Amino acid sequence: MPTDRTTDFLRELLVRQLTTWLPAALHRSRRATVALAGVDAGSAEAALRLVAAHGDQARGRQVTVLVLADGAADLPARLGPIEAELPAEVTVHLLPGDPYRLPVAVKAAGAAGAPLFSFVDVPGAVTPKLLTAAANGRTGEVLLHTDGSARDVLVSAGFPLVAEVALVLPDSGAAGVIAFGSRSDRSLEAVREALWAVGADLGARYRDPLDPTGTTVDVVGDPDLASLAHELLAELRAGGPRPVTELRRHTLTATVYRAADTNRALADLLEAGDLRRDRETGRLAGDEIITPTS
Repeated sequence: MPTDRTTDFLRELLVRQLTTWLPAALHRSRRATVALAGVDAGSAEAALRLVAAHGDQARGRQVTVLVLADGAADLPARLGPIEAELPAEVTVHLLPGDPYRLPVAVKAAGAAGAPLFSFVDVPGAVTPKLLTAAANGRTGEVLLHTDGSARDVLVSAGFPLVAEVALVLPDSGAAGVIAFGSRSDRSLEAVREALWAVGADLGARYRDPLDPTGTTVDVVGDPDLASLAHELLAELRAGGPRPVTELRRHTLTATVYRAADTNRALADLLEAGDLRRDRETGRLAGDEIITPTS
């Protein structure tokens, strides 16, 4: 079971990412589904309040909120007053069961073909069936908290863009892995920004779940970019010249850093003479090609 500090972290991360996802989903589609699986009562409450706050944007659309919870006897009473404030276009389904029932719940809700945001907290193995349901064809995004790396299973389930960090909290130590699967670069950047914002608030540190050295990165204040610079230089030497946009994506999917940190790390490498750029001056543009000097 997550500690109180981990639960606080997950709740804040959920609200921040849903704040980004929901308006965008309602802008591009007349239907959208939010699925919460394995969350605590407080997180379900916070997510529903967020949906209520976007009630005006839901007018004329159909929003379905699925809450899969096991053993939360007080949840109906806690969610009831918030449901009463929701517009008629928002439907809430409270379902008993563990997160592995997500495929059944998503299918029953008729989520196919429309944006789906899933938040899944599962302590055991993450099954391909669960994450394939979250992928929802090509329209799903999933924010996942689990015990270990989920990168391979997320890719296999149909998420081409995957980011993950191992979470280390003060006084709590290792707190599992946060993983995110999407098809959107914008969502990928948003979740990384949210991770760093929440991490800074709660004094978290992150590490790459697949890094055997277990090196952690402090997200409070200005980060040390030496390891990111080393990673970017190695990537360029191995794969050859590429545009800044691709290097930013590499940062998001292969490291614990933010996209904006890419430009700062590249600037350090350019100043050191390890890289060269197309243009002599000015801000690094996304289409600018970066080349290793050796």
